[in-house]
Amino acid sequence: MDVVYEDNHLIIVDKSSSEIVQGDKTGDKPLAEMVKEYIKQQYHKPGNVFLGVVHRLDRPVSGLVVFARTGKALARLNEMFRTKEVHKTYWAITGNCPPAEEGELVHWLVRNEKQNKSYAYGKEKPGAKKAILDYKLIGRSERYFLLEIDLKTGRHHQIRCQLAKMGCPIKGDLKYGAPRSNPDGSICLHARRVRFVHPVSKQEIDVEAPVPEGNLWHSFQNDK
Repeated sequence: MDVVYEDNHLIIVDKSSSEIVQGDKTGDKPLAEMVKEYIKQQYHKPGNVFLGVVHRLDRPVSGLVVFARTGKALARLNEMFRTKEVHKTYWAITGNCPPAEEGELVHWLVRNEKQNKSYAYGKEKPGAKKAILDYKLIGRSERYFLLEIDLKTGRHHQIRCQLAKMGCPIKGDLKYGAPRSNPDGSICLHARRVRFVHPVSKQEIDVEAPVPEGNLWHSFQNDK
C-alpha cells in the first residue's frame, strides 16, 4: 500500500490487488492493520491507534481506500457514503468493446452469498437491489478496451457484474466470465479517483491513484 493523502482526520491509501481491506478467513494481514502500523510509526503513537473502515474494495481490485482516523470523521464519512456524497471513479480493462462508447447501466442485482457472486437482471426481482453506473470508453489497444466508470450505487461486485452483463467482463475476472486469469491473481479494475468534501475541514478532497504496474495499464495511460 501507498499513502496518497493524510491529515488528522483521514488517511487515503492506494492498495495493491493482493491486499484485503479487512481480515477474512485466509488469516492474511489486512490493509487496516498495515495502516494502523503506519500511523503508529509515523506519529510515534503509543497504545492502540483508532482507524475506522468506511468502505471496502474486493481483494483482486486495486486503488483508493478511505479510512477515518477519528470517531467524528468516521460518523460523518459513513453518512456521506450512505447519501452518495462521495464520488468514486474506476478504470476497467475489458477484452470486448462495449455496444456504445458511453452510457448508463441500470440493473437489479441479486447476491448469492454461498457463491460470493451477484447476478444482474434487467427488471426488478424479489430481494434484488437496484444498481446504476455510468461508463465511458476512454482508451483502446489492439486487444483491449479501457472504460471509465462512475458508480451511482454501491452494490456487491457491482461493476464486475454489470460490465459482464453488458458483454464486457473485466480482464482476469474468471468469476464473471473472463476467459483467463491474470498471472498475479488480480482483475483489471482500479479505483482511480475519489472526490468528496472533507467531513471536518469542509475543503474539497480530490485524490487520484496511479495505475498499477504493468505494460497493459501504462500503455493506456500513455494514450491519455
